[in-house]
Amino acid sequence: MEPAKKRSRYGRLFTQLSNLLTKTTDADARMATIVAVLHNKMEYFSWTGFYMLVNGELTVRTYQGRVACQVLEKHTGVCWAGVDRGETIIVPDVHKFPGHIACDSASDSEIVIPLKDCSGNVSGVMDVDSDSLNSFDEIDAEWLEKIVALI
Repeated sequence: MEPAKKRSRYGRLFTQLSNLLTKTTDADARMATIVAVLHNKMEYFSWTGFYMLVNGELTVRTYQGRVACQVLEKHTGVCWAGVDRGETIIVPDVHKFPGHIACDSASDSEIVIPLKDCSGNVSGVMDVDSDSLNSFDEIDAEWLEKIVALI
């Protein structure tokens, strides 16, 4: 998607989500709404969801797409890199990422955005996969970070 079109679409989605998320303060409901909107509006998103830290494990929560790994091996893969580093991770080719966890062999690129609590501690991640290489860039990172902050 060309950069101007991508920015414009994210801007519209951010406004839509900002309005939808006024209905509840429940984080799970907000995550479910974010996943539903993004997964159905961004054609290059093949898997969209959240993994949350539960008793020291990254456990899948709300998502849309093919079946996910329920629990991710500790400190391995892109999602754990997002948790461990506390920053957004963009992976142009997941097959070249050390320790990549292949929950879905059709995924080729990925972006992970940390979800932080009020104290700034990472409590989970938003994980988005694409079936194409090089799908995610700094525009995705910028807007997905803004969207995750709505939770």
